[in-house]
Amino acid sequence: MEFGLTDEQRQIREEIQRFAENEIVPQAAEYDREEKFPHDIVDEAAEMGLTGAHIPMEYGGAGYSILDTAIITEELFSYDPGIALSIVSTSFGCEAIMNFGTEDQKERFLEPVARGEQISGAAISEPDTGSDVSSVSTRAEKDGDEWVINGNKMWITNGSVGDFFVVLCKTDPDAEGRYNGFSQIVVESDRDGFSAEKITGKLGIRASDTAELVFDDVRVPEENLIGTRDAAFMQQMQFFDETRVAVAAQGVGIAKGATRAALEYAQDREQFGKSISEFQAIQHKLAEMATDTEAARNLTYKAAWNVDQGEDITKLASMAKEYASRVAVDVADEAVQIHGGAGYVDDFPVERFYRDAKITQIYEGTTEIQKNVIAREMLGKGF
Repeated sequence: MEFGLTDEQRQIREEIQRFAENEIVPQAAEYDREEKFPHDIVDEAAEMGLTGAHIPMEYGGAGYSILDTAIITEELFSYDPGIALSIVSTSFGCEAIMNFGTEDQKERFLEPVARGEQISGAAISEPDTGSDVSSVSTRAEKDGDEWVINGNKMWITNGSVGDFFVVLCKTDPDAEGRYNGFSQIVVESDRDGFSAEKITGKLGIRASDTAELVFDDVRVPEENLIGTRDAAFMQQMQFFDETRVAVAAQGVGIAKGATRAALEYAQDREQFGKSISEFQAIQHKLAEMATDTEAARNLTYKAAWNVDQGEDITKLASMAKEYASRVAVDVADEAVQIHGGAGYVDDFPVERFYRDAKITQIYEGTTEIQKNVIAREMLGKGF
């Protein structure tokens, strides 16, 4: 089994480190405080091919594998999760188009995202629908050669800055079976009847845009339907396998960044006439933080590799997401503890890592949902 990165992957990591240190770190605190989307940094990231990194080259993307994008995500998140999410989520929702879309849809929607000219989003959750995706109530009804969409979506990444969204709708309310009758439809944000209201006051990832979407008799052409009508629920589950690996990589990045910041602080901070890094209590914390981060990284990379190979995807994706997000929260907590009072204010990045870490246990399926998925896979397929 090969654990080493390829020369290309190492080069990607080094380029991102330079980019983050020069462009992200100096502005991270400002974007967090002001809760504003970092358009300028995203534009610069697009020039490096980081927006839509996994979009195939024939549609203008870099064609990176899931493992490649996990490495990119980890590295970006180790510097600032809010700005990092703004960069890596510019193609959010494009997975459905890549996997199930028509050639026309791929050309219309993937290419401008890959070029950094447009931002996409995935609209799934609703005000009353979170973990229970099958309770989605947003409706899409056929009227001639158009779909008419009505409903609300909540907690949508890129909601007020996105150019189009892949919207999960109920297209057959009379369908038998809990998971039947759903479709995915692309809705452009300039359509009449579409509106978005930015959500502020978030605990973390404040630079990333989050909004509530409203669809009031929004009309889109028939050709905006992705894949087979009424078969979107299973399409959505495949989407979650990929995005949960991405969130696992986010967790690894947060843990890495928090550990790095704590190590630097411990070496600089002096108490009782010596660096606090010389105290065994601090050394043990750092050792545990580094060990947990490495374990989360290995599980995440294995899950990403398995997605690329199409093997044993669901269980490993949920394992990686659950474990890496837990490590992110625990490591960020210890990083603040090592900083003491200095970690409780925003003079140091660990305060931001601490706030940002929690979302990894919530979006793309809560920790509890991941455990349900893991147990279900074990009961059905063994261990």
